[in-house]
Amino acid sequence: MPAAEALAALLSGPSAPPGAVVAVAGPDGRELATGGLTRPGGEAVTGRTRFDLASVTKVVTTCALHRLAVLSELALDDPVSRWLPGTSCATGTTLVDLLQHRAGLWEWQPLYLAADPLDALLSLPPRYLPRQGRHYSDLGFMLLGRVVASVTGTSLSEAVRTLVAEPLGLGLTYGPVDGDVAAGGIGDEVEQTMVSTGKPYPVLFSDAGFRWREAVTVGEANDGNAVHAFGGVSGHAGLFGTADDLLTLASSLADPEADGLWGTSVRDQVFADGQDAGQALGWRSEVLRGDRPERMLWHPGFTGCAVGLVPGRRRAIVMMTNRLLAAEPALTADLWARVLDTLQPGRTAGEDADDDPS
Repeated sequence: MPAAEALAALLSGPSAPPGAVVAVAGPDGRELATGGLTRPGGEAVTGRTRFDLASVTKVVTTCALHRLAVLSELALDDPVSRWLPGTSCATGTTLVDLLQHRAGLWEWQPLYLAADPLDALLSLPPRYLPRQGRHYSDLGFMLLGRVVASVTGTSLSEAVRTLVAEPLGLGLTYGPVDGDVAAGGIGDEVEQTMVSTGKPYPVLFSDAGFRWREAVTVGEANDGNAVHAFGGVSGHAGLFGTADDLLTLASSLADPEADGLWGTSVRDQVFADGQDAGQALGWRSEVLRGDRPERMLWHPGFTGCAVGLVPGRRRAIVMMTNRLLAAEPALTADLWARVLDTLQPGRTAGEDADDDPS
């Protein structure tokens, strides 16, 4: 059973997370394997366990925009200013620029340290020249979440529910959540360190006695901007879901016959790499070279989740972990590579975009 073998690879060694789920789907059906605990000393992980998706939220935001384009509610080439006037994005910046991380925005800033986080998001000047290179940006997807809300005239959470979750019968939801849920991390310790050291990014806001979380985060977003600045609901992080939720979503996108939901022309636009190898619209891409070379679209999340799909092949892979609770946490991308190596022995990865450092 490939999923069980991949799960065993995840749960071995000093970097093993307390718990994990691996799920795979293909033309012949689905397979799901679970193991370990929701947190040290916690309950057993099951197929119903929800995980903090962290940056995997970005591909759900991408899917919401994808659906709006299919419904002709927007065009992906629209200028950001059409839907979100008053931002500091350079004139002519488009939704595509944000989706490809080419708008020149800061990668990350602790907006919750600003007097008004939303004003800080909208007014913070770009860090780089627009369209001069890929700079992975949480702030860009915060803006894209605002665009989704602006186009639909509803909250982002409601838009994700009606555009993505309900049509596919998914339980994806923003926190807080309770019940069978895995821990996300240990309070704000990662971001507190980022603020105090100015690494990996210079920090533009001061910590004037901010009350950092110290307890293990369970059922609320581990991401500081999502939970402290935006009440748990943002385009870049904040969603919770099960492995089955992500597998259903990815399988639908990988199904060449799901044109009514995803539209052939829009899907082709979303899935195509732009000027930067390994970066499609909201999705990363990787060529898995082996006996059967395949191009996979995928995305990692900081808490230890990842989702991938092979367009047109009905193939999808999901990894869910609580890696930040491991004795020696490994990067999400390294755990994902372990899963792919087990599922496709002998593969070699093609050129890929940089890992998400935030």
